Amino acid sequence: MISSPIDEIKSRLDIVEVIGSYIKLHKAGANYRALCPFHSEKKPSFFVSPARQIWHCFGCGKGSDIFGFVKEIEGVEFGDALRILAQRAGVELKPIRPELKTERNRLYEICELATRFFEKQLEESSTGKEAKKYLLSRNISEESIKKWRLGYAPDVWQGLSDFLTSRSYKKEEVEKAGLGISSDQGSFYDRFRGRIIFPIFDLNSQVVGFGGRIFKEKDKTEIAKYVNTPNTLLYDKSRILYGLDKAKVEIRKKDSCILVEGYTDVIMTHQAGTQNVVATSGTALTPEQLKILRRYSNNLILGFDMDVAGDTATKRGIDLAQIQGFDIRVIRLPEGKDAADVISLNPKEWEKAIENAKLILDFYFESAFSGRDPKTPEGKKEVSKILLPVLKRIPNQIEKSFWIQRLAKDLGVREEDLREELKKVKLEENLYGLEPEEIISLPPKSRKELLEERLLTLILKTGNKNLNLIDEKENSYFSQKTQEILMNLKKDKNFPTEKLSPETIDYFNYLALKAEIEEIEEKDIEPEIKYCLKEIQHLGVKNKLDQISQEIKKAEEEKDSKKIEKLTQEFNEFAKEKW
Repeated sequence: MISSPIDEIKSRLDIVEVIGSYIKLHKAGANYRALCPFHSEKKPSFFVSPARQIWHCFGCGKGSDIFGFVKEIEGVEFGDALRILAQRAGVELKPIRPELKTERNRLYEICELATRFFEKQLEESSTGKEAKKYLLSRNISEESIKKWRLGYAPDVWQGLSDFLTSRSYKKEEVEKAGLGISSDQGSFYDRFRGRIIFPIFDLNSQVVGFGGRIFKEKDKTEIAKYVNTPNTLLYDKSRILYGLDKAKVEIRKKDSCILVEGYTDVIMTHQAGTQNVVATSGTALTPEQLKILRRYSNNLILGFDMDVAGDTATKRGIDLAQIQGFDIRVIRLPEGKDAADVISLNPKEWEKAIENAKLILDFYFESAFSGRDPKTPEGKKEVSKILLPVLKRIPNQIEKSFWIQRLAKDLGVREEDLREELKKVKLEENLYGLEPEEIISLPPKSRKELLEERLLTLILKTGNKNLNLIDEKENSYFSQKTQEILMNLKKDKNFPTEKLSPETIDYFNYLALKAEIEEIEEKDIEPEIKYCLKEIQHLGVKNKLDQISQEIKKAEEEKDSKKIEKLTQEFNEFAKEKW
């Protein structure tokens, strides 16, 4: 019987599908594995158990159910994770009383209401209709306008804010959502005015921010072309990739992600049938964005201009992707044209450009040699100055050697000389915010905890057939959780986990998943169980002896001879067990 919305959500959603919509999972026997999205690692240590509907990373130690995963991946509280998963499962939650709604929840509501307001203005206001006509003239279809929920912000000071405050939202909340601005003089006005509005969505297609673009000719020389939502509780431009909510399935399917610069580039590429496209929305690639993209694919295709000789923010973002091991290709577009321009003129040219995308190193070589004479000392120096830092960042040594050999050949110099120059290249990698691979700060576990964990894992691995190796006397040396699990296993090896206390259920599920993925030969299991039992017993006896020693010391201070005699006898009895 389903007794709560939480149970109903869990019954409707499969953990593999939920987690698989965020990261790329690979089948591993009865379970699934992946690179952990919560820490940097090269070897997958993140596992999902469909049978137990749990996940656990054996690298960073995090693990839970679907609610715990959504909380971690979205950076939200339980209430927000519940709402996200309820929407996905089609479970209706009881309305929350206004005073109980979280700040985050109210900001989501404000952003959604603002989106509807902008959509309505695009369809019904006279200037909004002009804005829509402009979008259609750019070959953005009616269907795309609806799909991406494009709108129009009226050119008045308080159009949106008056609408939102009439719906019982405070001006402070409108400002916190990034939609209103308080001036030093005390006035309050809309951030977006007289602009076409592009709502920005999170991975669950919830609106978290906005981009506003001018479209009237008179404005193009007077004000900024784009205005964007500042960082808010919901929106962080360093973590958001425009269009990822609609592109993530196709990115995983095609195992590649095309990166473009702007909102219209994404909309036009999707409209043309290229669905694995996202935009950095005018910012350079950040470590956070790359970490998110890595969940879906390690293959990036760049669809924007790059200056290989310049130390630009864009170049630094690509350097970071290269260091992190992404395979990168570059789409060559006609000079001065972006993806939207090319598709608008000839969609076939866009398809051809994707097919002919160059490896990033081929692109770098071609660009570095363009306009420079590799036969002159000056030309050799200029080319090497551009390319050596690029080569130094290649993480794979075999690949690095290939490109060093090629550069030596193209410049007509000795490979040994290039390698010497390469040693002199200093990379300021601290600028990239890199995380050290595989360095995890796990909560420390005692030797006894580690031994008990290993013992239970091996017993579960063999279907409990080694339970007979544990006698009743040894039970006293185990922790309460271990005793509880062993007691239930002896009664029924397939006992329902509900029989365990709440604090032991998660521990048992963790051990069961660990047992499933444990790789050990059967002949080695029994000796290792015996070793664990022996060590646990020795630790238990040692702790008891230490405890009695302290009590004897106290009795000596109190000059209690009878107590000293009794404790000494007890000490000698335990000492016999130690070896």
